[in-house]
Amino acid sequence: MIVFLFYAGLPYYCKFGIIIYETCLYFNMIEKKTNIVATISDKNCSIPFLTGLFEAGMDAARLNTAHQKIEDSLKVINNIREVSDRIAILLDTKGPEIRTNNTENGLEVKTGDLVYVKGAPGEMSSGRVICVSYEGIVNDVKPGNSLLIDDGDIELKVRSTEGKFLACEAGNPGIIRGRKSVNTPGVNIKLPALSDRDRDFIQLAIEEDIDFIAHSFVRNKEDILEIQNILDEHNSRVKIIAKIENQSGVDNIDEILDNAYGVMVARGDLAIEIPYSKIPGIQKMLIDKCIEKRKPVIIATQMLHSMIKNPRPTRAEVSDIANAIYSQTDAIMLSGETAYGSYPLESVNTMASVAMEVEKSKEPFNDIPVAVISNEISDYLIKTAVQAAVRLPARAILADSMSGRTIRGLAAYRGSRMIWAKCYDRRVVRELTLSYGVSAHYMEVSETSHHFVRKAVNSLIRDGLVDNETLLVVIAGNFGLSTGASYVEIGTVKNLLVISEVNPEMAREKYGR
Repeated sequence: MIVFLFYAGLPYYCKFGIIIYETCLYFNMIEKKTNIVATISDKNCSIPFLTGLFEAGMDAARLNTAHQKIEDSLKVINNIREVSDRIAILLDTKGPEIRTNNTENGLEVKTGDLVYVKGAPGEMSSGRVICVSYEGIVNDVKPGNSLLIDDGDIELKVRSTEGKFLACEAGNPGIIRGRKSVNTPGVNIKLPALSDRDRDFIQLAIEEDIDFIAHSFVRNKEDILEIQNILDEHNSRVKIIAKIENQSGVDNIDEILDNAYGVMVARGDLAIEIPYSKIPGIQKMLIDKCIEKRKPVIIATQMLHSMIKNPRPTRAEVSDIANAIYSQTDAIMLSGETAYGSYPLESVNTMASVAMEVEKSKEPFNDIPVAVISNEISDYLIKTAVQAAVRLPARAILADSMSGRTIRGLAAYRGSRMIWAKCYDRRVVRELTLSYGVSAHYMEVSETSHHFVRKAVNSLIRDGLVDNETLLVVIAGNFGLSTGASYVEIGTVKNLLVISEVNPEMAREKYGR
């Protein structure tokens, strides 16, 4: 198949160019199975820029509300939707975090210096006193604990409590500046799950029908339910991604997964809260838990950190991406690389090319326990469909879906064949951008399963994805959209079209049988 791209003489952001690119994506000329989430800043979110990232392989866009105002986020949202309605939008809340308050010039400390920490929201830090945003820090943190400032760059060892102050000793030299993170490893901080700022952005997500809210520092199911209750009050379909960034989140992962749509392994704060030597094992455990529960999982933080300033990755970064993919993650994420880095397009290209190369050498099928997510029959058929597609081998698995449950079940097996999902809901198309190996597209609701097969296969022929002899595995249902899959059909395109016709005799004549 030949596709002609007429970019010459057209503006980069031209709608025609975008349509051509989306057609190429649909044709699966490049079948990347691991999804890419790119962080987008309001400072760099033009339509040409976003189009370039989309072309390079960005599947979902993350908005970091810690660094945006409501109007800034709206600008990014509108521009993303101008580029494509298939790009998922993930809005990242601040969550229950502690930060240093503003200071004029920062406090320079040397190893052994005495520093006083005070919980005083809104109060400026001055002299040897560092004010932080959480008033109750003196009650929660005890002598013997540590405070890690600015992603652990400076350690303050708590020596004693003196009234409203924590008397701390600097463990290493550095400058303590304003608006920097404060981590308290091993300490259960009693901050509320949501700040007023978080609530404002959750309201924005509801009003703008955003696809996902990624909530920071999730500690337990109550943190998830506090957001879900707000969503339910507004009949919102926004899905919650739990960011695992502390020991409590790791310890309570089962109850968190029971209440969240998926998980982001946010390794930055996680590696500060937990000894860094434990992070690889925790990352693998969290991925395995998500696969078992059929929940999407994103691996995040510093995957291509050097490419913020350099045009090429380090070998360690390439290995980090590969390790996440070999561990079976659904998605990998870029942060500063695309938000403010000098090489955002190169970063997405690098991540996509590494992902596709690693996927070639992965096991063709991930044998995991059958888990009932729809009904027992459907879930056994899901496993059978993936195994059949790998062993025969078929070009792809073709399935329809209203809610995405069947598709997420197929994705959990991490098969080497693409899953072509025909969704009866445009929102579900975007939700599936976080599921491994899925190429999702919208389709009008089919009257019967045979009608679905006929429409879907004919659309694949029109788009040049298949010919008459292409082998497909079809999984669909005969008993309504809510009951899940009830059969698996395996056959060439020609034979599938024959059995899906209302009049088989006419079909045989039509398709040469």
